[in-house]
Amino acid sequence: MRGRNLLFSCMFIFVIFGLMGCTTEKQLKEQVKKIISEDPAIIISAIKAKPAEFIEALQEAARAAQMEMAKKQEEERSKELENSYNNPLKPKMRADENIKGNKNAPIVLIEYSDFECPYCTRGAKTVEELLKKYGDKIQFVFKHLPLEFHQQAMIAASYYEAIRMQDGAKAYKFHDEVFANQKELQKGEEFLKGVAKKVGADMKKLEKDVKSDKVKARIAEDQKEAQEFGFQGTPGFVINGVPVKGAYPASHFDTIIEELKKRGKLSL
Repeated sequence: MRGRNLLFSCMFIFVIFGLMGCTTEKQLKEQVKKIISEDPAIIISAIKAKPAEFIEALQEAARAAQMEMAKKQEEERSKELENSYNNPLKPKMRADENIKGNKNAPIVLIEYSDFECPYCTRGAKTVEELLKKYGDKIQFVFKHLPLEFHQQAMIAASYYEAIRMQDGAKAYKFHDEVFANQKELQKGEEFLKGVAKKVGADMKKLEKDVKSDKVKARIAEDQKEAQEFGFQGTPGFVINGVPVKGAYPASHFDTIIEELKKRGKLSL
């Protein structure tokens, strides 16, 4: 039986190479396709004859495909990054923007975030690292991109905005507390109210503002901007017009800052 399988395999190879001498590549593909479609047992027999070799070849092909895909993705990222240096994004800086750090700092870091996203917790830690490292040379603005499948993300964003309307510093304390205890978010407003009290928010005013049209419009404005910039997941950042999609470490932002300096687009 095995000899018969090998015979079929050899015949199949012989037919292919025989056709190559008198056909174009397109014709060859069509003929091979026709042969296989009419008698797929040829391929099955070849696989059965050498199953280990077939699996090894398949795995090698998969690895090669993954490497090629990774290479293409890296090339696309490089092109996108180069384009962003030449054509920087321009996030809206509103008159009442809640800026953390030096308002006149040359480094402008904006984040589009989701309070319930675990990657945004990492993003928050990265922001703190950058604020400590660059001191009065950096300013940070927190914006919203609550994802639909995170049930507590929108209400958490609403609490942040309602507190921001009272006091920007208290809003950032609220931000820090929520990310530091993100698992507690599953308790919903019970947890959020507790954090609001802890940071010293006016609870009567908060209760009125948290579901107001003003707060809803503010979050919607952030979401729209994030979508226009191509951010589909969180966290998303824009540092001096250069987009960063994902929870990259602080070193990634350092690299962008150094490149901006090298190109004469940033002076520290």
